[in-house]
Amino acid sequence: MEFSTGFGWTRLPVLAAAFILGSVLTVSAQIIPPTAAAPDDEAEATEAPDVNDPDVLKGIDVDKLDWSQLAIDAGTLNDIIAAKKRAQAAANDGLSWSSNANANGSSAVAVKQSVFTFWDTRIGADMTVTSEPRTMSELLAQKAVNGGSLPQSSGSAWAAATAPGAGSIWDKTAVEARVDPGAEQSKIGASLTKSVPLSGDTSLTLQNGYSVNQQGTTALPGVGGHISRNYETDQTAKVTLTDTGTSITAGQTLSTTDDKWLRKLGAEQKLFDNVTVSGSVGETSQGAINKSLTAGFKKSW
Repeated sequence: MEFSTGFGWTRLPVLAAAFILGSVLTVSAQIIPPTAAAPDDEAEATEAPDVNDPDVLKGIDVDKLDWSQLAIDAGTLNDIIAAKKRAQAAANDGLSWSSNANANGSSAVAVKQSVFTFWDTRIGADMTVTSEPRTMSELLAQKAVNGGSLPQSSGSAWAAATAPGAGSIWDKTAVEARVDPGAEQSKIGASLTKSVPLSGDTSLTLQNGYSVNQQGTTALPGVGGHISRNYETDQTAKVTLTDTGTSITAGQTLSTTDDKWLRKLGAEQKLFDNVTVSGSVGETSQGAINKSLTAGFKKSW
């Protein structure tokens, strides 16, 4: 007896398709479907826009907006910031006054104005203004403070400028001239400054200064005049420690009235905000040692 399965070669493709479909369904059942991400708290807190909210782009043609203004590199941004700083400085370049009362009853008045911002050129005047005593007690008090005489008004005019240096030789050039008609004195000086970083928080500043001091007036018709000039040069080296607020200065000075270099050593320490203490030891032309110790407080409003 023969048995027939009833399956022929024509049914093999059907069986293969059924096997493949079953495998696919089995693999799909083993894959865990991804769960939906939990909504962020911020997203839940954000309210949906209301149709009644005002349209911020109303009346603006988006196609006509100049989006190239957003393409600004770092150099252009620095130029914009520098231009704003120059404009702010120019707004503050007006005439400025300051006044401080002295112990002898007079007032120290200073006035200055910037005339050229490129080289930081300034002009001004420093004056000592006295007031007439209104009572006998004020008169006696002023005489007692000034050694038996009344204080006199005086003043000097000055001009100063700060210019760039010369490449790697020095960084900054400062020039100042001062005239005191009452004391018949005038002075003109210049200084060259070079700063050299020694480490991350330590720097060295070298400065050479030159000045000419003139005493007396020139001769006028019918009035004799006498002029004496004194030439002076000084050299200074200053080491600054930024982290500790300490600075140490060593220098020497030579003038035509002295026959040798006069050396000086000083130090300054910042105790806390706006309060500093400084001390110095220096030689004098007479051979004695000049010592000083001062403390200062400076606050700007």
